[in-house]
Amino acid sequence: MITIRRSEDRHRDDLHQQTIWLTFYPRDRADPSGDRFGTMESLGEHRLPPSAQAPHHVHHEAEVITYVREGALRFRDSGGDTGILQAGEFQRMTFAGALRRSETNASRSRWAHTFHIWLQGVRGKLVPGQEQKRFSRADRRGSLCVVASPDAREGSLRLHQDVLLFSTLLDPGHHTFHELLPGRGAWLHLVKGEAMLGDSILTTGDGAGIVDERGVSVTAEEKTEILLLDLQLPPS
Repeated sequence: MITIRRSEDRHRDDLHQQTIWLTFYPRDRADPSGDRFGTMESLGEHRLPPSAQAPHHVHHEAEVITYVREGALRFRDSGGDTGILQAGEFQRMTFAGALRRSETNASRSRWAHTFHIWLQGVRGKLVPGQEQKRFSRADRRGSLCVVASPDAREGSLRLHQDVLLFSTLLDPGHHTFHELLPGRGAWLHLVKGEAMLGDSILTTGDGAGIVDERGVSVTAEEKTEILLLDLQLPPS
């Protein structure tokens, strides 16, 4: 079964010059599946103007994967971690207890375009920390490149959750397939472009949940960028 969530159905916030689109927003949706997908609690797309600071966030028992698609993002948290994420870099941050984090566009001339994926934490089992890594366009072009996983396979970021995150860049007409094992589902987010998923066309900002399927089969209709999460689903 494939359930599509169109870009225009996402919740939009305009806060402190920052524009945020949230794929999951329970207060804004009638259906109970609208607040998460498995252990994924949130998928947010953020655009931040030059030198602007995003509102501070307080995190509790969670893992957050940040992807900088364009620009550069400076971060600082109350645990003492600081740094800059550049375009093409992914970061995994693990929070155990309350932690305050701020983010600022590190450029004075360019907008920052970022994605944040929140994974539900397992209370008492998370070890605080962060790591970041750049995955080049060449790494991600034409095939599913694993950027985060529980076992840090193929040099990916290490997660505490039973989740695999893939990134891919597809040229027009190119196809990719990802097998789903029993009991697992997938969430696909179309970062940019247009692609065929099953019998449906997805365009920029669209997402889709895939459950009870043999796999995820995608064909690009134009130059396309995709994020794909493979995760364990709760018993139905």
